[in-house]
Amino acid sequence: MTDGRTSGRPPLAVVVLAAGEGKRMRSKLHKVLHEAAGAPLLRHILDATTPLEPSRTVVVVGFSGEAVRERFEGAGVTFVTQDFSTGYGTGHALRESRKGLEGFSGNVLVLNGDGPLLRSETLAALVALLGGERGMALLTCVTDDPTGLGRIVRGPDGELDAIVEEKDATPEQRAIHEINPGVYLFDDDVFRRAAELRNDNAAGEYYITDLPRGYLADGLRVRTLLADERELLGVNDRRQLAVAERLLRERYVDAWLTAGVTMLDPATTYLDGTVELAADVVLEQGVALRGSTRVGEGARVGAYSVLTDAEVPAGASVPPHTVRTGRDW
Repeated sequence: MTDGRTSGRPPLAVVVLAAGEGKRMRSKLHKVLHEAAGAPLLRHILDATTPLEPSRTVVVVGFSGEAVRERFEGAGVTFVTQDFSTGYGTGHALRESRKGLEGFSGNVLVLNGDGPLLRSETLAALVALLGGERGMALLTCVTDDPTGLGRIVRGPDGELDAIVEEKDATPEQRAIHEINPGVYLFDDDVFRRAAELRNDNAAGEYYITDLPRGYLADGLRVRTLLADERELLGVNDRRQLAVAERLLRERYVDAWLTAGVTMLDPATTYLDGTVELAADVVLEQGVALRGSTRVGEGARVGAYSVLTDAEVPAGASVPPHTVRTGRDW
């Protein structure tokens, strides 16, 4: 069993923040249980962090948390329920996560549960950026529309000075287009610092974004890594969920095209991330492959077919408009 130590790196814990109500989804289903490209949003996050070999993964839940626990039972994560009677906000959620990290000492990667497009490679680069040094690091991105997001305020030397939430930002700060998408890596001093956070702000919440101030005041550097805006998309409503679905599908389609699969119309091909395709497979227009579907070498799937958890033998030809679920044909 790994202790989370890789190539001399300090042990790593992952904390996923998933305690929000998700009101803008207008759904009884917890936000992180909504699916994009065949998997819940939280599943995408866990898949992205697994290659980092964390020694522990903690998911902080709040509203409708039991549904999330049930869906991910046996997934190798520890669930902590945020106690809203003692505070609100991301900083408070981080404090609460310590309940699931008793005895742990090492770096802590903190990210939101609604970012299904994050790549493992980007997270690995963030982990490497801090390495075993004191301080913290975070991802940033530049967006045309920063409305509602925390702004990255930099000093004359180009280094980060502060993260300012929009509610607390000046007009000049609101004009900044570099934003904080909510992905952080902290050293092992983070929980002491989180305990000292104050909620004297416009929202009356404990902000995780106030932590850089303490690190900087102690003479420690806050490192930043600029990432692709598309990768850092957070899902807060159905429109953003649809965008995430499209971007994930495009990612999967592009990967299989590169691997030697022919698609007559990639724009109308729908693939879950769990699908497996062999070389020289041909997918006609309008094909949807879901779940654990496997298509053997040289097989052809006819137009507008929908296959779920199916297995297509090598060299087989699936007639157009076929709808099948399961291995048995």
